[in-house]
Amino acid sequence: MNDPGTTVEEESDMERIPPLKPADWSAELRAFFAEFRSRVHDGGPAPANTRSGTNLLGTLARYPAFTMAFLPFNGHLLYGTKLSDRQRELLILRVAHLWDSDYEWAQHAVLGGNAGLTAAEIARIADGPAAPGWTAAESALLRAADELRGSGSVAESTWQALTQDFDEQQLMDIVFTVGTYAMLAMAMRSFGVRPEPDLEPYLPVRE
Repeated sequence: MNDPGTTVEEESDMERIPPLKPADWSAELRAFFAEFRSRVHDGGPAPANTRSGTNLLGTLARYPAFTMAFLPFNGHLLYGTKLSDRQRELLILRVAHLWDSDYEWAQHAVLGGNAGLTAAEIARIADGPAAPGWTAAESALLRAADELRGSGSVAESTWQALTQDFDEQQLMDIVFTVGTYAMLAMAMRSFGVRPEPDLEPYLPVRE
């Protein structure tokens, strides 16, 4: 879903901020990234099918002060959220679709699979909240993402639907998840972050 007058073709096709190679990361930054990854995976090793994200981390490595301030907040949405892993990934994948972020979609197609989403469900996220097969709560989650994209606010009817299944902290997590991953989608597209080869099989199919 692009804004009027804006097309994917108008964007730069190049890495505007090339990722810093891991060998060039400072020792402090390497330790920080390692701790962040460990927290995301509950202190254990990453699942076998988790992709590296080296290009995104390498881009963020260009600005260590920002990255070390931002990632702990972003980390809450991954390992501290009150939403289930499935609910979180439904939201993020809908955001990636709405903001046309191929990198975000591919990375979270992997994480969505880890969270229990089937390939058919992941593909159906692009069809939106009215697609058959969603529970009432899942449809409300996807609709909230659409409304935040469209007007910057969750509509009252959708909010009331969400309150049937989510408490106050979960409602806050819903809005902050959409907002944070929309911001990341805009950043990755603007900076020209390119998917790593192991993400390419998960890129969205464009008609």
